[in-house]
Amino acid sequence: MADIEDTHFETGDSGASVTFPMQCSALRKNGFVMLKSRPCKIVEMSTSKTGKHGHAKVHLVGIDIFNAKKYEDICPSTHNMDVPFVKREDYQLTDISDDGYLCLMADNGDLREDLKIPDGELGQQLRADFDAGKELLCTVLKSCGEECVIAIKTNTALDK
Repeated sequence: MADIEDTHFETGDSGASVTFPMQCSALRKNGFVMLKSRPCKIVEMSTSKTGKHGHAKVHLVGIDIFNAKKYEDICPSTHNMDVPFVKREDYQLTDISDDGYLCLMADNGDLREDLKIPDGELGQQLRADFDAGKELLCTVLKSCGEECVIAIKTNTALDK
């Protein structure tokens, strides 16, 4: 029993689920759904009627919200599918470190430096606008333990 006192937990987890169930027929275009265990935004959806005693089937096409890969799935309309909890937050960009990490400030003044510059065109645009001296807001999407910058916009609130 003495070894229990030596146990140290770095972080605690509430054990809350990262998804919730929703009936297939209740899903909508532009909503979110888990396809192949990845959080996706639904871009296309169609329902097909089947034979005499069959179920109506829902054909879903979704784009992964983090890596933009396309996923498809077919599910009976009466079955449940997992829907991820997706949180969207805006942060003000304060600095970009030499190793490619963003220094972001939340509305309450908290700083975070754990997100890398996004790959591709968005990352190039972000660096160019920041180097040009623009005040930028970064939109961060968080779901299933992952997060990334998905959009940037010029901070117009400072002009007022």
